[in-house]
Amino acid sequence: MELTTVWFALIAVLWAGYFLLEGFDFGVGILLPFVGTDERSRRLAINTIGPVWDGNEVWLLVAGGATFAAFPEWYATLFSGFFLPLLLILVALIVRGVAFEYRGKRDGVAWRKRWDLAIFVGSLVPAILWGVAFGNILRGVPIDAQHEYAGGFIGLLNPYALLGGLTTLALFTLHGAVFLALKTDGPMRVQAGRIAETLALVAVPVAAGFLIWTGITHTDGWGVTLSAAAAIALVSAIPLTRARREGWAFAATGATLLLAVAALFVTLFPDVMPSTLDPAHSLTVHNASSTPYTLRVMTWVAVFFTPLVLLYQGWTYWVFRKRLKLSDIPG
Repeated sequence: MELTTVWFALIAVLWAGYFLLEGFDFGVGILLPFVGTDERSRRLAINTIGPVWDGNEVWLLVAGGATFAAFPEWYATLFSGFFLPLLLILVALIVRGVAFEYRGKRDGVAWRKRWDLAIFVGSLVPAILWGVAFGNILRGVPIDAQHEYAGGFIGLLNPYALLGGLTTLALFTLHGAVFLALKTDGPMRVQAGRIAETLALVAVPVAAGFLIWTGITHTDGWGVTLSAAAAIALVSAIPLTRARREGWAFAATGATLLLAVAALFVTLFPDVMPSTLDPAHSLTVHNASSTPYTLRVMTWVAVFFTPLVLLYQGWTYWVFRKRLKLSDIPG
C-alpha cells in the first residue's frame, strides 16, 4: 500500500476519533441550558466533560497537523477556501475553552450565565460548521487549474452542506445527551435519557435524509455500505436509550459517528477535494501529497508516539469513569 493511501486513512481515523470524542463534548455544551435547572446541576453537567474536553481537542490539532505535513496542497486549498467558516470554528473553540476556565472564577449569577452562554455558542457553532465543511468537501467545490479555491463564502452555504451541518448538530447533541445519561446518576440521568429519546427521533430522519442524498450523488459501494451500517447503529440507539442501557446506547451513537466518517472518506478517495469546475483540477492523494521521504519520516514518528497517546487518553477515561451525582457537587 502506498504511503499516501496510508496517511489518507490515518487522517480519516483522526477525524473519526475527533468526532467521536469531541462530539459528546459539543453535545453537553449545547444541552447545558436545558439540563441545568440550577447552578449545581449545570456544574454537574460541566463536570462530566471537565477532565477530558481539552484532551479530546488534541485529535483536531493532530488531524490538522497531519494534513499539513502529509498533504500540504490539500491543507493550503482547504484553509484558504474555507477561511471564514474555519475561523469561526476556531474563535468558537477559543471562547468555549476560556468559558470552561473562567466560569468558576467569580460567584456572581450574571457572570456565570454569560460564560454558560459562551459554552453553548462555542459548542453550537462548531457542531454545525464541521458538517457544512465536510459536506462541501464531499460535494466538491470550485477549484481552478492552480488548485486554488475559486468560489466565495455564500457558495459554501448550499442545501447539501447545510443539511450536513444539521446532521452533525443532531448527532453530536444526541451523542452528548446519551453521554450525560451514562456519566450521571439521579435526576439528571433520567432527564438526559428523556432528552436523548426525543433527540433520536429528530436525528434519525435528518441523518437519513443526508445519507440518502449522499447515496444518490455518490454511488461508491463501500461508502453506501458504511452509510447503511451507520444508519442501523443510529436506529439501534433508540430502543437502547429507552431501556436505559446507556453504555450500549453510547456505543451505538459512537459507532454512528465512526461509520459516518469512514463512509465520507471512503466515498471521497482517491480525491481529497473534488473540483466542480473540472475533475482534472481535483486534489487527490497523489497530487496533493508531500514527498515520499517526508511521509516515511512521519510514519515512523506515528508508529512510536501514537500508541503512547492512545494509552494515556485511555487511562484518563478509566480514572474518571465513575458516574457523578448532585451530592458530589458542593453547594
